[in-house]
Amino acid sequence: MSSQKELKEAFVSNLNGTSLGEVALGSFLAPLCLISRGLFLILYHLGRGALPLPWIAHLVLDFSMIILPLVLSCTVLSDILHLVILGLTVVSGAVLCYIYRTKRPTRPSATSKDTAAKSFFQSHVQCDQVPFVTIFRVLVNVKTAISILAVDFSVFPRRYAKTETYGTGVMDFGVGAYVLANALVCPEARRKEVSGSKLSQVVKQLVSVWPLVILGLARLVSVKMSGYHEHVSEYGVHWNFFFTLAIVRVAASVLLALFPVNGSWLLALLIGGLYQVTLEMSGLKYSIIHNNDRTGGFLQANMEGVSSVVGYIAIYMAGVQIGLYVMRPRTQVKEWIRVIWNLLLGSAVLYTGLILCQASVEPVSRRMANLPFCLWTVAQSMFFLSCLATADVILFFMKTVSGCVLVSSSWYPCRKEASVSEEKMEKKVQGLCLIQAVNRNQLLFFMLANLLTGITNVLVDTFNSSDYISVCVLLSYMFINSFAIYILHLMKITVKFW
Repeated sequence: MSSQKELKEAFVSNLNGTSLGEVALGSFLAPLCLISRGLFLILYHLGRGALPLPWIAHLVLDFSMIILPLVLSCTVLSDILHLVILGLTVVSGAVLCYIYRTKRPTRPSATSKDTAAKSFFQSHVQCDQVPFVTIFRVLVNVKTAISILAVDFSVFPRRYAKTETYGTGVMDFGVGAYVLANALVCPEARRKEVSGSKLSQVVKQLVSVWPLVILGLARLVSVKMSGYHEHVSEYGVHWNFFFTLAIVRVAASVLLALFPVNGSWLLALLIGGLYQVTLEMSGLKYSIIHNNDRTGGFLQANMEGVSSVVGYIAIYMAGVQIGLYVMRPRTQVKEWIRVIWNLLLGSAVLYTGLILCQASVEPVSRRMANLPFCLWTVAQSMFFLSCLATADVILFFMKTVSGCVLVSSSWYPCRKEASVSEEKMEKKVQGLCLIQAVNRNQLLFFMLANLLTGITNVLVDTFNSSDYISVCVLLSYMFINSFAIYILHLMKITVKFW
């Protein structure tokens, strides 16, 4: 009779993922949730409700309207996700029309409509933030936290889990998106002025990754000592994602010190292309796929983890290029609409390249982080960013129409003279936002999620839990994680010890 550990390992093995379309479809859910949350606050304001709400109300609201739908979408609602998205779209559209008509009781003429539209496109937003980039990074972190525990429950669709060798699972995209999310806001992407030589910056980056190395070692030791189930073909015997993150950051800093930052896209293409050629021509691909003997030394034991680092470096460099573009200061709404269009266009081009690459070379493989995987990760990330940016524009439009600007994690209208009380109120609302709380301590959130995942697996028989129990455990786990991070945010505590 198989042991519990062997059953759990088999449960996450030999999976083939889902379609590109289903992963792309999931990109609409979070933006719709953000719009729904914003519309709820605007309706509350129009009903003469006082904003901001008490801190516990903001926490419950954000958890219920952002994290709860994400948990349900990858569990009990996964098979009807298209209907959920359609329903949210219809409801949000109806509420949006209601607010628009409520603020304009008389039907405007065609001329006044054109003037209103032109006025909106010419309107200005505060340029000291790019909300959809922050939200992208936070949502990747949140979805990762949900998935690393949910995958151990039977209620989590197997097609969403990481694939064995080839395929496109939701968790496969999450791994690549996590790397790209870090690249979007790196100092080079933000054009941050740094002091000292390029060599000193590389040394600084080398020193700064020590927490990731420690976390990688801690995970390695805890997994080996506890007998926790592990999927060896994912990264290898000793390797894990923390080690990958550390090496990618150091390697990328070296490349960015040696080559122009504006050429990051070219480096990404060269690295990804040369790595794919190496996989095909050197026999490396065969060695990774048929690596049944793990006794030939460290490289042999961890061939998947070590070799895939190259692909993740390509993804990181592509993320730097995207960050250079989207983090550029812009104030007019029409400029951000152009950004959305360009992100969609870039995504379409990369998806076309992906389809051609899959047809002529090989399918997507997260295990090897091959060129198709890199193309898919960047294309899907750009599509997701465009969806979130669209949600931002819609929320900004509703803010200007309703006169309610106290919706956090979205653009604020640019005012020539904002009163002290208005600025104070906006900062207070940001201080009560769960998204901002996770953004303040993203690595801590990720660490806490990993810790709670291990504890939950010890306390709960995830393999035999019913759907109801599974969802309850997942929601409790996410609420504990969110509550801890939220309290730190209220206390203005940023845990950064490196």
